[in-house]
Amino acid sequence: MIKSYRSIGEVVGPLMAVENVSGVKYDELVEIEMQDGTIRRGQVLEVSDDRALVQVFEGAAGVNLEGSKARFMGHPFMLSVSEDMIGRVFDGLGEPKDGGEPLIPEKRLDINGEPINPMARDYPDEFIQTGVSAIDHLNTLVRGQKLPIFSAAGLPHQELAAQIARQAKVLNSDENFAVVFAAIGITFEEANFFIDDFRETGALEHSVMFLNLASDPAMERISTPKMALTAAEYLAFEKGMHVLVIMTDLTNYCEALREISAARREVPGRRGYPGYMYTNLATLYERAGRIRGKKGSVTQIPILTMPEGDITHPIPDLTGYITEGQIILDRSLQEAGVNPPIDALTSLSRLKDKGTGEGKTRDDHAATMNQLYAAYSRGKEAKELAAILGETALSKADQIHARFAERFEKEYINQGFTTNRTIEETLDLGWELLSMIPRDELKRIKDDMLDKHLTKEGLI
Repeated sequence: MIKSYRSIGEVVGPLMAVENVSGVKYDELVEIEMQDGTIRRGQVLEVSDDRALVQVFEGAAGVNLEGSKARFMGHPFMLSVSEDMIGRVFDGLGEPKDGGEPLIPEKRLDINGEPINPMARDYPDEFIQTGVSAIDHLNTLVRGQKLPIFSAAGLPHQELAAQIARQAKVLNSDENFAVVFAAIGITFEEANFFIDDFRETGALEHSVMFLNLASDPAMERISTPKMALTAAEYLAFEKGMHVLVIMTDLTNYCEALREISAARREVPGRRGYPGYMYTNLATLYERAGRIRGKKGSVTQIPILTMPEGDITHPIPDLTGYITEGQIILDRSLQEAGVNPPIDALTSLSRLKDKGTGEGKTRDDHAATMNQLYAAYSRGKEAKELAAILGETALSKADQIHARFAERFEKEYINQGFTTNRTIEETLDLGWELLSMIPRDELKRIKDDMLDKHLTKEGLI
């Protein structure tokens, strides 16, 4: 039931208090009619007795306490969804932004979604190929997983996000695949980069884009990932599609949470962020998954920039507790010209063992992954030792591993942002690099697998 009130009592920043209300619910959609007849939208943040605290999406500046009217719509914020969303660009409030025809919705869905029943969840175990070797081979992404990318200011996470969006696909499956891309609080230049890249490469044909600019209100920043995840859930669980959701930058989302919390005069938590930020992030990340009996799935790659590159900062720290691993970008690799600058040793996918092996990728996947990790780690240590003592102080084996580490970074990790490698090409490249190491040093691969892939002269 729609109810209108002219009892706006106070306006503070993006917040507005409406007095003498009844029957108003948390998260309810509000329309604010200004003096000149224009309409702004808002959302109920808090209800206390007969007082409702409303957050205005476009900001409350210019709201006249006597001449404006608040209309409570009786339902939460809804997103109009349809399969025709694929190939379209929307803003952070779900309105078309590409100049195309208005969307004819099949239904309207609550953007807050509904929690997946834990008993109905299906375990993630299907390999998703991103075309990026350091992810596919070493930190495998599986369908239904949430695997964030931890970056820092100045690192090329936007380019990596665009690369994954245009290259990702589910192997050994004829089911439909779609990408839902949510850009949160980005600059106009970054927005143009994503739109142009998606259009030029054809990625937009199987993608849904939600763009929220840095100049847009903070409330829209909070709604953008919810819009994207609602669209993803619709395509996955009602249309049976495999959906990959890429969200960048979650740090801007958390900054918006902090801004709104400060406006509400809440007691701050760590570094000024609200104490409920962990719960709030979990409501986003836990919308990834698979449901028994349904073909579709939602897989997430949230991207966040660590303030000052600090992995102990509350945003990456809390994200790490909720998600199943993390891909970490390293500044020293980027400065050395390695792109994408993925730090293989500190990155982790906790579900990688579930999506690899014969029938999913290849039988030598796990063994070569473990051996590459071991060889690269030893090579890095050898290079650090050589920097102190000189290369001549190293044993012959350590010198070989040091050269291996250099080739590993330049040839394996450094594939650029346009190269799309299949998992077979990545595995073969791994064997080629391992062939430079003496066989008796390859202790993490069984003899029969070595016999199959190596000879005394190296790679077959």
